[in-house]
Parts: sequence; structure tokens; C-alpha cells
Amino acid sequence: MIPRYSRPDMVSIWEPANKFRIWFEIEAHAANAMAELGTIPKEAAETIWEKGSKAVFDVARIDSIEAEVKHDVIAFLTHLAEIIGPEARFVHQGLTSSDVLDTCLSVQLVQASDLLLADIDKLLEALKRRAFEHKMTPCIGRSHGIHAEPVTFGLKMAQAYAEFDRTRTRLEAARAEIATCALSGAVGTFAHIDPRVEVYVAEKLGLTPEPISTQVIPRDRHAMFFATLGVAASSIERLATEIRHLQRTEVLEAEEYFSKGQKGSSAMPHKRNPILTENLTGLARMVRSFAMPAMENVALWHERDISHSSVERMIGPDATITLDFALGRLTGVIDKLLVYPERMQKNLDQLGGLVHSQRILLALTQAGVAREDAYRIVQRNAMPVWQGEGQFLDFLKKDAQVMEAIQESDLEALFDLGFHTKNVDLIFSRVFG
Repeated sequence: MIPRYSRPDMVSIWEPANKFRIWFEIEAHAANAMAELGTIPKEAAETIWEKGSKAVFDVARIDSIEAEVKHDVIAFLTHLAEIIGPEARFVHQGLTSSDVLDTCLSVQLVQASDLLLADIDKLLEALKRRAFEHKMTPCIGRSHGIHAEPVTFGLKMAQAYAEFDRTRTRLEAARAEIATCALSGAVGTFAHIDPRVEVYVAEKLGLTPEPISTQVIPRDRHAMFFATLGVAASSIERLATEIRHLQRTEVLEAEEYFSKGQKGSSAMPHKRNPILTENLTGLARMVRSFAMPAMENVALWHERDISHSSVERMIGPDATITLDFALGRLTGVIDKLLVYPERMQKNLDQLGGLVHSQRILLALTQAGVAREDAYRIVQRNAMPVWQGEGQFLDFLKKDAQVMEAIQESDLEALFDLGFHTKNVDLIFSRVFG
């Protein structure tokens, strides 16, 4: 991933130094388990741990060996042997490369999941704070981009909170599904390694043994993981798109924070553009794009091939690094979001009271007017207001059929904005408990 959209903690998970450290721990834990089972000398396992744990693996040296042997795990094991000495002959006993690679990838994805879960927690905190801040701040709700009925800005934030709370639940499940360990040897039969070694290593690494591996961990697990990241990205885009619409000049109910010294356009000094949420929209597209190749990785040849390998070397780092950055950016946007209640009220009033049309329709039907007739009565009074010719209430008061069915005081009461916010407390209790 490019540095522009990367944060150090997530990047470090995918650095060669972390990968080789995990490879060593897999091999060293396996050696310990074999020593306990009497497969290798205990002194050898102790030496492996003692020398390997103090080593700083030379990435350049490993790369130079790989350039010759054309095999990354063999290159690492060769370098490890240079560090450990003669006892290195007991390393990798009965294992195959996929045991190390797949188990390592599981560890890295678990590490990445923990950072992403922490990211979501911070976003949830920001959304909850803004939701309660604007719990009763009225604004117009829109369907098809057109004014519909009043809502509150707090409800918009509460909806996003609920969505990202579901995202968190999905990611926890994806983390659990990906957290498996496979040390079953060639074609997954445990012919050359005791299954108890896998159990031991899994426990040490905080994983669970893969019930049945075919030399590789089944890729449906990875497909689900990256699909979950893709759904999370879609939720990011949904909220980002909402903010972009609210920042449009004609709407301007909310906008991204514009810092001192910031410039919006190289040509037009007046511009304040929603660049962060536009950026988030693009990043979401990238994260979603990684889900498809992960699904295509599920169908490998027989017990294994490596068609998935090149894909995962890219999508593992890129998907998690990009999503980590996007969650952090979105949290910053929400935290500093500029909200304009006065503009929200102005937009609410823009259509001269038409946002209350459903209340009039229902009141007429409750007064005995047939629904089709009531709809026609309300619509014929609404259309002139839509054209900017006056206030909805004034037209209704001049309509004999309306006044015959509804008393004037009751008609005026139907324009109470509080009617639309009477269940906000209930909705908040459902979302926040």
C-alpha cells in the first residue's frame, strides 16, 4: 500500500520483520511440542528458542538466498540455520511450507482485526457523541433526494452508529473464523507430524486447530474475512456520501472541518470541498475490490496449489491497511464535523409546510373522507406550494372540503414539528440501550 493511505501500526503487521518473527515462533513452538513428545531432543528445542528469540533476521540476506533457491520458506530456514547452528536440523520436522505460511497469515489477519476493531470502537464513540449532541436537532429527511418528512440529525448519526455496531459484530466473527492453525504436513494427513503439535502451536499463538486442512487452510475462511472488510468499506462510503450531499452548496447542513490555512481549489479561492469524504468513497471502492479475488481463491486444485498466494500477498496488506486508514479518517471527519442547525431549519421550511402533507392526508381519512379523495384534495393544494406560490397551510384553509372535515385549530396543530420527533427517545434506546 502507498504511504499516503497507510498508518504505522497496521503497516508494521505486514513488514518482513514481523512476518519472519511469526515464522520463527511457529517453528520454535512446533520444536517445543516435538521435544515434549520425544520427537526431537529437548536441548535442541531450547537452543532453537534461545538463539532464534535473540536474533534480528536479516531481510536482505533472506532475499539473497531466495534469489538463488526461488523459495521463500527455504530461504528463511537457511538463514535460521545460520543463526541456530547444528540444532537447526530439528527445525521444520514434518512440516510443509503452507503450514508456516498459512498459520502466519492467520496470525497477521488476527493482529489486523484487533487494530480494525479498535478503529471501529473509536468511530462508534464519535458517532454516539454527535448523535446525542444533535438528538433533537430537526432536519429534513429525503427520499430520492427530495424533501420527504422531518427527522433529526441525531437520528442520522444514530443510524450510522447502529450500522458500524453491526460491522463490529461481523468483524469479530470474521476474526474468529480466520484464526485457525494448520500444521498437518504434506496434503494435510499428519503422516510426518503428530497432530498434538498443531494443537500445541495453535494454543501458543491464540489460534484454533483447523479441523481438516488439505495442506492449506480452506480459503472460504479468507473469502469471508475479506468480504466482511468489503461490507465495512460500503458502510464507510454510505456515511461519507451522506456527508458529501449535506455539504453541497444548495444544502449546506453539515460540512467537513476546514482548517486554518487549508485551500480548497488551485483556481477558486472560495472553495471548501468535501475532499475527505470523497477520498473515503474512493478508498471504499478499493477495499471492496479485494473481496472478489479472495472469493476466487477458494477453488484451488486438489489438495493445494499456489494460485491464491500472489493474490493474498497483495490483498492482505492492502485491504487491511486501507480500511484502517479509512476508519481513522472517517472518525476524524465525524469528530470535527461542522453542523448547521439554522440551515437545517431553513431547508425544513423551504417547501412552505409541504413536509406535513401526510398528516393532512391521514386526518382527512380519519374524518371520513375516502383515501383517494383525500389524496387528491391534499395534492391539489400542495402543487401550487411546490411551485412557490404560497404556504401550504394557507391553501388548505381556503379549501372548503378541507375545512368541512377538519377544524381550523386542529388543522394548525397538524403542522407541529414535534409530532415527527416524538419517538426519538425510543429509537435511541433501541440503538444505544
